[in-house]
Parts: sequence; C-alpha cells; structure tokens
Amino acid sequence: MAKIPSLNIDFAGLRERAQSQFRGLNPNDPSSWPALPRYALCVAATLLVITVLWFVWLSGSDSELDAERTKEVQLREDYKKKLAQAVNLDALKKQREQVQQYVTQLEKQLPSKAEMDALLSDINQAGLGRSLQFELFRPGQVSVKEYYAELPIAVRVTGRYHDIGSFASDVANLSRIVTLNNLAIVPARDGSLTMDATAKTFRYLDTDEVAAQRKAAPAGAKK
Repeated sequence: MAKIPSLNIDFAGLRERAQSQFRGLNPNDPSSWPALPRYALCVAATLLVITVLWFVWLSGSDSELDAERTKEVQLREDYKKKLAQAVNLDALKKQREQVQQYVTQLEKQLPSKAEMDALLSDINQAGLGRSLQFELFRPGQVSVKEYYAELPIAVRVTGRYHDIGSFASDVANLSRIVTLNNLAIVPARDGSLTMDATAKTFRYLDTDEVAAQRKAAPAGAKK
C-alpha cells in the first residue's frame, strides 16, 4: 500500500509572517502596505460603509413607520366618525326634515310685502281693542337682510296697567311675528300709564328683492 504523505504545516511560522506584515506600517501611505494589511483595510472600510448605511436606512425606516402609525390612528378616527354618521344617517335625515318643516312654518308667519299694511292695522286694532290711546304709531325705515326685511315701528300708548299687559299679549299672539322691544313704562295722568316701545315685524322678501340681494352680494364682498 502506498503511504499517504503527512501534511506538516507550520502554523506558528504562518502567524509570524502574517503579523510581520502589520509591523512598521505607514498610516499615511496604505498603498505601500503588504497585501494582507491592504486587504484587511479594504474589508474593514467596506464593513464600516455597510454598517453606516444600515443604520441610516433603519433611521429613515423608523421615521416612515412612525408617520404611518400616526396616519393609521387618524384613519381609524375618521372611520369611527364616518361609521357613526352612517349609523345615524336616518335619524339625521329625519332631523333635517323636521328643521325644514319648522323653517317653513316660521316663513308662513312672515307676511309678504303686500300684507304689511294689514299687519300694521292688526297691531293698531290690538291697542284700540284694549281701550288704549295711541299717542305715537310711526313705522320706521325698512332694514333689508339677506332673506327677510325688518320693519321697526315706534309705539306710544296710554292706558291702564292691565290693558297695556293685555295689548302686549295680543301682539305676541298675532298670526304674524311681531316683537316688542325697548319697553319703557312711566306713570301718566289720572293714574294711567304710558308705554313706549319699538314693535318689530318681519316679512319675507319677494322675488325681485331676493334677486337684488343676490346681485348686490358680490359687490359688497369686493369692498
């Protein structure tokens, strides 16, 4: 049988030769280094670059992750709000219909431009029906709003206390909306009282007035 030659490797010598290549290296001139130190330097530089890039990438990923988590929370909140709205949609529609009906009822209590004279007459008759004496009944300047017009009326009546109270109640119970403002009651002759007030009534705008208001709105906005 042929004998297998034995391998005698001088590990101590190899280690010594390797260590000798790292002695006396000039740090300012790596190109003059032996092969082993040059390769080791290249590997170390490569590992350093990879490590730095890895941490930079992880840092950017953390920022993106935090942003996405914040976005997730916002989306969940939006989802909950929309879900609540969807669940209550029928109830909201009913409330909207009720509000529209209420607005329609209020609009019916507003007289038209042609009915204003009749309303003024009703206010006057309410005072005369309570045996009050009108010392002043003077409609003021109409103030036109966006959807309605407001007419103030300066009123001064003289009469007994209970009659004045009943007159105020009658005005409040008119079929049209009338309010008494700036009330002032002072004693008068013969034990009677004098009441000064500003009665305000409202009417809805007719088609031409609504068109004029809409036409004038942009001009006012430009100012």
